[in-house]
Amino acid sequence: MSTSVRRAVLVALLAGLCCAGATRDVPDDPFWTAPDSRAAQQAAAWREAGRNADATLMDRIAARPQAEWLNGPHPGPAVRARTTAAARAGRTAVLVAYYIPNRDCGQYSLGGAPTGAAYRAWIDEFAAALGDRGAYVIVEPDAVAQVVAGCTRVTASDRYALLAHAVDRLKRQPHTRVYVDAGNSSWIPEAWRLVAALKASGVARADGVALNVSNFQTNQASSTYGDQLSKDLAGKHYVIDTSRNGNGPLTGTDSWCNPPGRALGTPPTTRTDNPLLDAYLWIKRPGESDGTCRGGPAAGRWWPSYALELARNARP
Repeated sequence: MSTSVRRAVLVALLAGLCCAGATRDVPDDPFWTAPDSRAAQQAAAWREAGRNADATLMDRIAARPQAEWLNGPHPGPAVRARTTAAARAGRTAVLVAYYIPNRDCGQYSLGGAPTGAAYRAWIDEFAAALGDRGAYVIVEPDAVAQVVAGCTRVTASDRYALLAHAVDRLKRQPHTRVYVDAGNSSWIPEAWRLVAALKASGVARADGVALNVSNFQTNQASSTYGDQLSKDLAGKHYVIDTSRNGNGPLTGTDSWCNPPGRALGTPPTTRTDNPLLDAYLWIKRPGESDGTCRGGPAAGRWWPSYALELARNARP
């Protein structure tokens, strides 16, 4: 049994404990908090080592719902376990599909499916594992914006066709909400430049778009950007990743990659006071590296000191 499958089974067994110790600010937080997150494990380890103050800070991350990224072969067991655990707790899982060919245009998070056919099969397995359990699914962070920004590793029409397949297949599952990633307000400031690509990627059949994934733009900047995209996309809704935007973006070079001085942002909730904004979500898991920049480990690896800084800087 692989590590990922063992972890998925563990989650299912722990589902009944998912909300123990978690604090929820408002009743409009329908999302599931995993009991075995890296932040939860870190807090437990620090308490055992006597680092109680640091463990309490880490609880600011561990007690919040975060997305599960599916970025390797055979996503079915993990998808099934996460959504089952969430359903048993009366909550909704947030999942990220992140396996498109030539992922990240060969940068820190390179990888993905070896072929388009393999990706279609992967999405089919992902969708089938959802069953009739509810989930928010974020489709392929950066995949559209990188092509619009000039990535030459992919053929635009091929990528958009794969994304459209993902949207259509996922939306066949009842109670599944699907959001196509649309970058962030700083990357491609002219929102209209994304419109044709998003339409080709099936956004008309999706619930909307996801903004600011793994980035640091403010809620105001992201909602202004989302409102503009919505006008150009026949009223489509959007969600915003607020996992690390509490202090806004860093000014300077590589401001997207492990920038210092950042903070946790608005906790996940569906209470947004904007009819077009469906939810604030923690899509990027706070404390996981953006890549081997500024002394960080490989992309997606847990970085306790960075997680601690995000938590320490967060507003109570």
